[in-house]
Parts: sequence; C-alpha cells; structure tokens
Amino acid sequence: MVNIPKGTKDVLPADSYRWQYIEGAARKIAARYALKEVRTPTFEHTELFNRGVGDTTDIVNKEMYTFLDKGGRSVTLKPEGTAGVARTFIENGMAGGVLPAKMYYLTPAFRYERPQAGRLREFHQFGVEFFGASAPEADAELILLVDSFLRELGISSLSLRLNSIGCKHCRPKSNEAPRDYFRPHLSELCETCRSRFEKNPLRMLDCKEEGCRQIAAGAPRILDYLCDDCASHFESLKAMLTENGVRYEIDPNIVRGLDYYSKTVFEFVSTAIGAQGTVCGGGRYDTLIENLGGSPTPAVGFAVGIERLILLMQNTGVPFGEEPTVTVYLAGMDEPSRKKAFAIAQELRRNGISAEIDLMGRSIKAQFKYAGKTGAKYVAVIGSNELENGVMSVKNMSTSTSETVAFPDAVKYFK
Repeated sequence: MVNIPKGTKDVLPADSYRWQYIEGAARKIAARYALKEVRTPTFEHTELFNRGVGDTTDIVNKEMYTFLDKGGRSVTLKPEGTAGVARTFIENGMAGGVLPAKMYYLTPAFRYERPQAGRLREFHQFGVEFFGASAPEADAELILLVDSFLRELGISSLSLRLNSIGCKHCRPKSNEAPRDYFRPHLSELCETCRSRFEKNPLRMLDCKEEGCRQIAAGAPRILDYLCDDCASHFESLKAMLTENGVRYEIDPNIVRGLDYYSKTVFEFVSTAIGAQGTVCGGGRYDTLIENLGGSPTPAVGFAVGIERLILLMQNTGVPFGEEPTVTVYLAGMDEPSRKKAFAIAQELRRNGISAEIDLMGRSIKAQFKYAGKTGAKYVAVIGSNELENGVMSVKNMSTSTSETVAFPDAVKYFK
C-alpha cells in the first residue's frame, strides 16, 4: 500500500462540507467588498519567491519545495499566495486598469515544515490583495473584511494584534536600533537570528526560540522610530478601527515572516489551537511590485489559514452549518420498480432536488437502512402495486408519517 505523504491530509467526504462552508463564506464576504477572484499557478519560477518573499526568510531558506523541471528550469510550489498575485498584476498590465485592483483567492500552498496541529506541508489559504491604494482606509477596510468574515463564521475568540514596521525612509533607523540592542547578545542567540542580524534585524524580534524571545522582550520598539508619514498612517488606521468597533492590541514584536512587509502588519491570534495560534496574518507591502519589476504600487493584503480556521472552530464548538443531506431516497422493490425509481430520480435532479437510488441490488429493508445512513429526509417506495397505480409511498423520516404521491407530482411535492 502507498501511504499519504507526511504533512498532507485527506479531506474525506464526511468532512468536506466544513471546507465548503468556509469557502462559501469567503466568497460571500469577497462579493460584499467588491472583490474578484484571481487564480495563479500552483508552481512559479523560483526567482519570484527569492525576490518577493525574501532571502532572509525561513520560507526561502528552509521551507520551499524547489526542483528542476525537465527543461532544467528551477520551479517552486508556491509557499504563499501574495507573490504570485503580484506577478499576475505586473505581467497582465493591471496597473493600467481600474485601481485599486481588489482580488481574492482560495489556494493550496506548500512548505517543508515539521508537521503538527495547525501546520501541514500542504495547506490552504483564503487571501485578499488590494493594489494601488496607499491610504490607511485600505488597511482598515482589509482588517474590517477579516473581522466580518470571522464574526459571520461565529468566531469571537480571536484577538487582533497590530503593529507598524515603518517604510524605506524610516527603516534604516528602526533597523539600527535593534542591531545596537542585540549586538552584545549575539553569542546567546540562535543561528537564524545571527544570520538575520545584518540583513534584517527586525525579524529577530519575531523569533520563536524561547531564549531569543526572552532577549527580544527588552528590545527597542519599532514604533518609536517611525517617520511622520508612517506614524500618521498608523494613527489614522487605529482611529478608524476604533470608530468601527474593532478591538485591537498593539504588539511591537509583530513583524511577520516575509520580507516584503512595510508599515502596517497585523495578526488575528487564538489561544485555542496550540502553538500555531496565528489564524490570519497580513499587512502592507508598498515595495513588492517595484521589487518584482513593476511600477511603484502601494499594496496591502492578508491570508487566512483554512486548516487552522477549521481546527479553531472544532476546538471552540463553533458550528459549520448544516451538513448537506439527501432530500429523497427512491426505493424500488423489483426490477420494473427500480427502473421507474431511476427515471424519477433523474427528473428530480434535473429540477434541483437531491435524490438517491439503489445501485447495489439491495433488499427493500437494506435500502431503508442505507437511506437512514445518507440522512435522507424522505424515502419513496415503489413496488408493483405502486407502479400499476402510478404512485409512490413517501415516508417522512423525521415524523414517520407516510402519504401517497402521484409520479407526475413528485417534483412539486419534494420542492
């Protein structure tokens, strides 16, 4: 037997309705905010992620699934959604269209990580990207979109954590301050933090190693080094969130794990799913399009981990809506009756009604048992007498009551 690869997971038919429920909610909220769906390839040229995500990130250095194709080209399974959407924006000349370009995606992504609860090597994201809007209103709208999406799913146990990491104008000062702070502690830090010291010292604030976290707790706050524009942007964002009833806390250690972020960064975090508590992360990335070869274009976005969302809902008892069930099971007692049941099932299905029939040659008793397992609301029995009289005996499975329905009335009855 060939087993499933480590770090991947089957979504069984009995569980797929949970995914459909969340994906349906994502599409509804996207439509409400006037977003259109974008679909990008599962793999891209490796250079896209090296330039876009950043060569100081764990994703690029340790986690990407990269290989040579048969033409000798280096390609990578996408480890996140933003870089691919940014490439799409540039390559298809969307900067010359209507701005802001507001897009969403539902996509698989791939990272070679140690599997654990809430962390898989193949995972799925609901993501949103706005291109072309530099105002803090765009940041606020994006965060309000996430907040509305989570609330409509029935999730109220998440906390919003907010920070600003500055822009290319104030970043030199905000980089030098943590360097000065961490320099005396370099020998105590992990290898990853030491490698980030020169290239991207802000990422040292986000290290998950406990010893590094303790040292980072006393580091200077990035917020104290923001330029006037970044500080004003952040204050406006906070004011809009407060005015719209969104609660948040400032977390000066949030920098996110990708190099393209600037100004606003945020996370929606839970304590109900173990160590992998970040369910949604996002922020502003005003230099990404330019870094990938496009014209300077402000942008802001987020991604929600669907597996983590499902885990959170399961752990906190949030329902996934009603599991879809069969409306009617048509049970035939003999060969002519089975043929009639088959024909009526097709007519019901053509009219949008869920119908099921026997495909296994079961006895009538076994058909009733199977109908119960499918959760069918009704069982319609057709035997020789029913066939002769042009009717079926319909049993309501929840009330155990029965009535006779003529064949021509089946669609009207079950609708």
